[in-house]
Amino acid sequence: MELREQVEQALETIRPYLKADGGDVAIEEITPDNVVKLKLLGNCGSCKMSFMTMKAGIEQAIMKAVPQITAVEAINLTESV
Repeated sequence: MELREQVEQALETIRPYLKADGGDVAIEEITPDNVVKLKLLGNCGSCKMSFMTMKAGIEQAIMKAVPQITAVEAINLTESV
């Protein structure tokens, strides 16, 4: 299975939770050094908890399912403190 397909499969495990809150996520790119770049969509792009969702949910799901991935980044996420 291709790397992108594996990442999509991992995202499918967390998508129902994102969609329940009016959000979603899309793969923008997987770099040659296996960094997944994601775009948070809908409420996920503007929610104050997006950083936690990204780290504790999305990143964990991808890295657990696809060990070759070295990092997961959201291209449209700014950490709110």
